[in-house]
Amino acid sequence: MKLLVIGSGGREHALAWKLLQSSRVMRPITIFVAPGNAGTSLEDGLENLPITAIPELVEFARKESIAFTIVGPEAPLAGGVVDAFRAAGQKIFGPTRQAAQLETSKDFSKAFMTRHGIPTAAYATFDSPAEAHHYLDQQGAPIVIKADGLAGGKGVVVATTLAEAHAAVDAMLVENQLGNAGARVVIEEFLEGEEASFIAMADGRHVLPLATSQDHKRLKDGDQGPNTGGMGAYSPAPVITPKLHARIMREVIHAAMNGMEKEGESYTGFLYAGLMIAPDGGIKVLEFNCRMGDPETEVIMARLKSNLVTLMEHAVNGTLDKVEAEWDRRTALGVVLAAHGYPDSPRKGDVIHGLSELPSMAAPEKDFYVFHAGTALDDENREEIVTAGGRVLCVTALADGVKFAQRRAYEIADQIHFDGCQMRHDIGHWAINKHRK
Repeated sequence: MKLLVIGSGGREHALAWKLLQSSRVMRPITIFVAPGNAGTSLEDGLENLPITAIPELVEFARKESIAFTIVGPEAPLAGGVVDAFRAAGQKIFGPTRQAAQLETSKDFSKAFMTRHGIPTAAYATFDSPAEAHHYLDQQGAPIVIKADGLAGGKGVVVATTLAEAHAAVDAMLVENQLGNAGARVVIEEFLEGEEASFIAMADGRHVLPLATSQDHKRLKDGDQGPNTGGMGAYSPAPVITPKLHARIMREVIHAAMNGMEKEGESYTGFLYAGLMIAPDGGIKVLEFNCRMGDPETEVIMARLKSNLVTLMEHAVNGTLDKVEAEWDRRTALGVVLAAHGYPDSPRKGDVIHGLSELPSMAAPEKDFYVFHAGTALDDENREEIVTAGGRVLCVTALADGVKFAQRRAYEIADQIHFDGCQMRHDIGHWAINKHRK
């Protein structure tokens, strides 16, 4: 069995790493990652595939008799990669272009939730700067401004003042700083509470929930600074109790699946609900994503004990009701090391030191893993790994409890260095504070 993972980030490295642990994949080359990164290039059993064009990916899957393909990031979904693979008779896990609008258009997603009674914040959509500014003056601050389209996790501004809100609208609608993604904006009410990530696998009819997780979007300690794609995560999320888990499945996940079915588009793929959990236990959906989160994938895969190949086979064959996922009882916590200038203008080409000095990755007692995201092999010295993106690495550790997982992750992260490295030092603080209380 040969498999294909589409993407180049830490999410794709983690998925490929977990797939590789199955005894059912072929040797020596088992899993192709397109286009991959330095981590997937150096991992035994993985091979980077330097193509991103959808027709070429379809042809590769056909020629190599790929058993199934997993789509990691959102851009190929928006480009119709699932539609193209299915048209060619190739098995692939992900939503169609139409279904992926749950993520690719904030306006579509909000209207969908409103139509189907899925709890979410009040909102309005604008492409006129004047109308958007007038609405802001009516609503006041704090308030949230979101780019309608895909912006790599950086199209959300939580404005604490009206001045910030007006500046965000101008940046998107007037200055065109986010390009087509910001040609339309969704303005939402500000919600108080604790954020959590709830991710499930869907086969069109059945749903298999994955482990809960929480990520940290803000760049700096104390949840300060600009929003990013995510600076760290941990799993499980203590804020999601068993009772709340059942409510989320009923009021959010199944409601979304049923809503898609009613609109003639059965949903397959990962379904990620970004949630706000209010102090009184109320839930509202901040956003839907049509793929796994990053860095949530890294901590979820670190805890998964089930054979991911088997789960994926059931997912692409429409039989997810026949399996359950088994999880490591320990907590997984991941710390992101980001490049200088991230998120606005990340610098590339800085040499990463310390990776080769870490304990053996193959040690059976290993309680950590370093997942690569924005990395590449240096063009001149192929033994050196350099930064090649905004989020560079995700150091993920397993331990009994958040505090111990946090300590272990930072022990490893502190041994890795590159110029301009940015790293939060409080990943997991929500769970730790909750435990103290």
